[in-house]
Amino acid sequence: MKKIVITGAANGIGKATAVACVKAGYYVIAADIDRLGLQTLQAILPPHRLETHLADFSQAHVYQSFISNLYDVHKHRALYALVNNAGIYHGKSIYDYTNAEVDEIWAVNLKSLVYLSKDFARRESAAGYSRSIVNITSVAGEVGSMDALYGATKAGVIGLTKANAWNFAPRIRVNAVSPGLIRDTSIHDRIPEHRRREYERQEIIKEPIQPDGVADVILFLLSEQSRHMTGKVIAVDNGAYPR
Repeated sequence: MKKIVITGAANGIGKATAVACVKAGYYVIAADIDRLGLQTLQAILPPHRLETHLADFSQAHVYQSFISNLYDVHKHRALYALVNNAGIYHGKSIYDYTNAEVDEIWAVNLKSLVYLSKDFARRESAAGYSRSIVNITSVAGEVGSMDALYGATKAGVIGLTKANAWNFAPRIRVNAVSPGLIRDTSIHDRIPEHRRREYERQEIIKEPIQPDGVADVILFLLSEQSRHMTGKVIAVDNGAYPR
């Protein structure tokens, strides 16, 4: 059974992706700082297809050891894919960030991806068949954000995706999903109302995007159906920002 690591798996896009992956026949290793959210995931998914880890990816000792611990401590012999979904969004001006918040968003949204990705690639680069990394960026990383730190880190995810597609080839494909306005997530409620209205005005498909709509695209990028794709950024935004 192919094993997929999903960070930020307790809520929103991460939770929807975990559910979709289990339905598709994968074994999910779900990591999140939200203990109650992980418990909810345990309640809805079969225990023989799910493993959960309480993990704070703002902490260097966590993201620097997480992947190696899956192999060396938890005795996983091989991992098929990594979904870097964990992220934070404050929805406020750069002037209002504390030094601690700057360090935290940098660590969770970008720096942890550097370590998780390279450690996964180092372990799996000699695998007999291709592996996949899917990074979750944002439309904010492509067109900007009133939350400058969020937009900057998500732009960094795009750069990292493209660079690692080169670094980890040919065995490991690296792609990214760039969501627009996604409902029923913790981020949605933090977006200022005027920005939500602007996103909605730009959408040319009017059916609201739910987390499972993003999960469907992630599942495609994990599958062999996308075997010829690497270094790509796939927008899931109802056509709001043609680019």
